[in-house]
Amino acid sequence: MIRATTILVAAAAMLVFGMQAGAADIAAGKAMATRCSACHGPAGIAVTPDAPNLAGQNEAYLSAQLTAFHTGQRQNEMMSMMAKPLTDAQIADLAAYYHSLPAK
Repeated sequence: MIRATTILVAAAAMLVFGMQAGAADIAAGKAMATRCSACHGPAGIAVTPDAPNLAGQNEAYLSAQLTAFHTGQRQNEMMSMMAKPLTDAQIADLAAYYHSLPAK
């Protein structure tokens, strides 16, 4: 029983820390963010009243929200369409980029 528990804990740690080991690419996120700037602004400060500011937001929060739009767990006509084709790496890159921007 102890051995099985140890193996499960090790596997979970590898999953958690393995996801963090692949550092997000801020430059790639910046390149992809040009598609987002029509609503969220070129510096992550929204230019439309119904879009949130993304600059300086928590990286994990941004990643979670993009993933929710990507999977359909969260629904918004525009965001669902924009997030659907993104890969996990692209979501991480976008989240890292917006997190790196100074908040207004």
